[in-house]
Amino acid sequence: MVDKAESFINDLDKVARARQEFSGYLDTIAKTLTEAEQVGETASGKLGLESTVDDLELVSHNLAEGAFRLLVLGDMKRGKSTFLNALIGENILPTDVNPCTAVLTVLSYGQNKQVTVHFKDDREPELLDFDTFKQRYTIPPEEAKKLQEEGISAFPNVAYAEVQYPLTLLEKGVQIIDSPGLNDTEQRNQLTLGYINNCHAILFVLSATQPYTLGEQRYLENYIKDRGLSVFFLINHWDEIQNRLIDPEDTTALHEAENRVRQVFRTNLTPYCQIEGENRYTDRVFEISSLNALRQRLKQDNLDGTGFSEFIQALNHFLTKERAIAELRQAKLVARQAYRTVHEACERRIPLLSESIQDLRQKIRSVQPEFDQLVNIRDQFKDEIRIVGERQASACANSFRAYLPELASTFEADFVRYQPELKFFDFLQKGKRQEFEASLRLAFEKYLLDKIAAWSLLAQKDMDAAFVSLAKSATQYGESYTQVTDRITEKLTGQKVMPNASLSAEDKSPRWAKWAVGLYALTTGDVGAIAMAGTGVFDWKQILLNFGGAVLVTSMVYAVTGVFLGPIGMALAGLGLGGFSAEMARRKVVQTMKEELIKLLPQIAQEQSFQVYQTVKECFDTYQQEVVKRMNDDIQSRKIELDALVQQKEDHEINQQAEERRLNLLDNDVLTQLHDVEDAYDSLLGQPISMVNMVNAA
Repeated sequence: MVDKAESFINDLDKVARARQEFSGYLDTIAKTLTEAEQVGETASGKLGLESTVDDLELVSHNLAEGAFRLLVLGDMKRGKSTFLNALIGENILPTDVNPCTAVLTVLSYGQNKQVTVHFKDDREPELLDFDTFKQRYTIPPEEAKKLQEEGISAFPNVAYAEVQYPLTLLEKGVQIIDSPGLNDTEQRNQLTLGYINNCHAILFVLSATQPYTLGEQRYLENYIKDRGLSVFFLINHWDEIQNRLIDPEDTTALHEAENRVRQVFRTNLTPYCQIEGENRYTDRVFEISSLNALRQRLKQDNLDGTGFSEFIQALNHFLTKERAIAELRQAKLVARQAYRTVHEACERRIPLLSESIQDLRQKIRSVQPEFDQLVNIRDQFKDEIRIVGERQASACANSFRAYLPELASTFEADFVRYQPELKFFDFLQKGKRQEFEASLRLAFEKYLLDKIAAWSLLAQKDMDAAFVSLAKSATQYGESYTQVTDRITEKLTGQKVMPNASLSAEDKSPRWAKWAVGLYALTTGDVGAIAMAGTGVFDWKQILLNFGGAVLVTSMVYAVTGVFLGPIGMALAGLGLGGFSAEMARRKVVQTMKEELIKLLPQIAQEQSFQVYQTVKECFDTYQQEVVKRMNDDIQSRKIELDALVQQKEDHEINQQAEERRLNLLDNDVLTQLHDVEDAYDSLLGQPISMVNMVNAA
């Protein structure tokens, strides 16, 4: 068979070359515009193309440096490291160390094999070789387990480790983030969550021998479900189903055992495989054997029977078609926007070359009312964003203020799933109180994190609707804005603005409006960190998600559990040792916690709701600032363009014919360069090889 791993590498190589090719096209356009502006300084003046050049250079840079980021998630002992070694094709990650000892690791390409450890404080990153890294940042499994039970991180000051390795897969633009286990400390879980929205796909590793645990259910429900993430589920250890049979050769028993496991996963994972209303279970869930796949890859053998062929094929399709084409389409959009800006600037400039300074000044004065209208449109949109932001911030604060106190009413039922590790008898035993308190704090921390995450998802949906509303307004304001800029051109040139055959209706939208409605999502190079359909400057979804961990939970856990522990100790002591049972203790603890929550939560909700208000408002303020900045840049560039022409006419006689030739040549050159981009894009769409999603015929 054709080795799917090699096919994957080949397709990634095509994508890498395409990225470089399109980056080069945009860089060429940027250089053409930069040179034109330099010449214009001594000719008829600049055309105000600086911001256009900035966009071209930014997208060009991101294409050249872009990577497909894959985040690997999974509970402990799911075989994540073995899976990664099999995916990479080399045995570079340790598989015999308890995952609790590992720091979060980012695998990227480097010519030298080395590890860079990044810290949370002001310390400089630490450069280590592989052996030193393993020795310094691993601890014995029994110590790791003890730290986990106490909710303490083994390496609290380490943010993450970057592992550089000269592997072909990494060289072709794949970056892999290997997370700690889901049952690791909540502190590190929060760090892992910080990567979720910044990745193109999540590879969630489960085990066929421990189907769908409470920890996995908790994680998927609270941090994955309904968040618009692309998730591949890998059911590892599939071969172990047969190995655990009394008679491994009994095909009937094997078939029945496999079907039982399949049914468990299908029932529980199907809700996470719905994409735009379509059930994609068959190309999102894979039964694999990582260990067998690694063995076969190390022997340069095929991947038959490991499930890896099917998974790699699906991942290949997702990365090299669905994701790659979105980035390349962005390059085409930026190139078209650049041509539109240049074409309109040249169309305005050429008729004005023959005007006298006096007539030119008069025409500039005549369009001042139109410039005032542009400012008015800007202010209207600015006010709308402010009003929507304040309304949404108030709604979220009120929602949180109502949500938090209600947790007490369902606490007894909700807290059940967080209690298995609590050792109630230990609380009364001398020397065990500290350990019990740590376990109680960790259990409550998990509970609270999940509840805040559930609320953040509700807030996210409301904010989604708010940003969609603003995107529609941006489109409407953009249409009004274009009508005004067309009138400016008509008054200056005395000619009616006619539609350009090389530009579509979409291209007529102002550059700032395209950004505001999301078409400039990829200009940050961060596909996941997008404010809506892609504003690309801030990630408000992650702000809300992290808000629970960074602000609320930290303060609430210690405030609340600190109050809990006194009443709980008294309640348990009051039971007496005779007839004392773990179940009685459990009920008494939960009841006491509920009583304290009823007292505390309204006050905490009131105090923290202001922080919620500020956090949500900050999201809209950032959006507003970027929109206003882009609108101001556009208005200013139009004014500077006219002022520059007047200045040049005052300074020296302009060679009208030579300048007309230069501007027409500039227009034609950029149009030719745009055609290069579009031809390359169209040729990719027409390739029969698995490169581009054929349904995305833009």
